Amino acid sequence: MIPKSSYPSDQKILRVVSINVNGLRSAEKKGIFDWIAASEADVICMQESRITHEQWTDKFKPEGWFTHLFPAERPGYAGTAIYSRLPFLSVSNGLGFELADSQGRFISAEFDLGLGKTAHICSLYLPSGSSGDEAQARKDLFLNEYKQILKQWREEEKSVIVCGDYNIVHKRIDIKNWSGNQKASGCLPHERAWLDHIYDDLGYVDTFREVRKEAELYSWWSNRGQARAKNVGWRIDYQACSPDWKERTVNAWVYKETWFSDHAPVIIDYKL
Repeated sequence: MIPKSSYPSDQKILRVVSINVNGLRSAEKKGIFDWIAASEADVICMQESRITHEQWTDKFKPEGWFTHLFPAERPGYAGTAIYSRLPFLSVSNGLGFELADSQGRFISAEFDLGLGKTAHICSLYLPSGSSGDEAQARKDLFLNEYKQILKQWREEEKSVIVCGDYNIVHKRIDIKNWSGNQKASGCLPHERAWLDHIYDDLGYVDTFREVRKEAELYSWWSNRGQARAKNVGWRIDYQACSPDWKERTVNAWVYKETWFSDHAPVIIDYKL
């Protein structure tokens, strides 16, 4: 991750981070707010915050940041949050269907970035289907509902950056053990086809892959079998953007120097 000062002095950079914190209270104890302070990030989208408004005390709201939390109705579960150095024009919770909204799985924050129309930077926590058939069915329902919303946004020519834990790998280069996971949730053919649809048919852009083409750039590792040490990972955290962000993408990283979670922060710089 390079400092913003390395860019030309007349180049304005928007640095956006997506991170599944696997519990914000746990991540805070592991130093995530020290990292945030040094990251030069402008907007940080968190997933799996697992914290209630009552628990979300001042130590989780660092000075100089605009913050918004959308917790799940069930304490200690799911939830999303957005932290921003830039003021929100507006913030909205949810996607309008129960599975997303009762579990705090989506926030959209609107910003004036001086681009002619407002931009919406969103935090999405897509369900996992790994616990069994019922969980996979709920995930598939979410994918179907959300696909219709993504289509509507494109018809409206909405400018969006949807950061999040999508719980799906896209291509062979996005997972270490491709052949061994073809029947595992997160690598199922119909899930990967869903990503094909939003990128190839609807026109969204996986901006990370615009600038980073290498394999083995993962964002999540199992806690079992020394997966992290051996880099046996999955790239399941994305910034899926409307096409106006494609040419603005200048750099991307997965930050692995410090660990706050079983996921690593995915950082992308966009020129404004």
